[in-house]
Amino acid sequence: MKNHAVVTGDIIGFTKLSPQKRKALITHTENLLKSWIANAADAEIFRGDSYQMIFADLRYALTRSIQLVCWFKTYVADQDKTRMDTRISIGVGTISYQGKNVLNSDGEAFHLSGRRFDKMQEGEYLAISTGHEETDTTLEIMLNFINAYMASWTKGQAEVIYLILEGKTQQEISAALSLSQPSVNSRLKLAGWKEFEPAIRYIASLLEKKNGN
Repeated sequence: MKNHAVVTGDIIGFTKLSPQKRKALITHTENLLKSWIANAADAEIFRGDSYQMIFADLRYALTRSIQLVCWFKTYVADQDKTRMDTRISIGVGTISYQGKNVLNSDGEAFHLSGRRFDKMQEGEYLAISTGHEETDTTLEIMLNFINAYMASWTKGQAEVIYLILEGKTQQEISAALSLSQPSVNSRLKLAGWKEFEPAIRYIASLLEKKNGN
């Protein structure tokens, strides 16, 4: 049976917003999540500040999860610039049952995602569980490095990395953000992209190798 990635996350700073701002954030988040999914029912918001998605492509799930971290870092919810962040747990495994939406579905990937999410600690932006002890140990070591980088990203750096992960060139990012190309390059350097990007590629290849994709 083909493995899938189940992404479970929540929004940090959500309760600091006014009801109106919370509603706007949920609407924007839901629109973003569903734009990434072929079947809209495979991405849902629940309990106000939590979300869950199913991805058939493991590499794509990893990329989108990092983009979500960037997206929340760049989201300015109100005039006092309340800081938004997110925690994300990816469970990689089989799905035994798909209900009317992701929240009514079940399987190994859901269990791994949920259990790992419940164990996430402060400072963890991204966690991954495959159910394979050796693989998960390697992933934890790599993600300690990844999370340290993401914790340091500024709003401007997150904006650029989000677009890099969209496949945009530095020239295209320069035009989209009204920045000079050297400014885009500087943000990438300060964010540690040269070191970060190979680590992400390695994690993606490890997931695909260990899980038969």
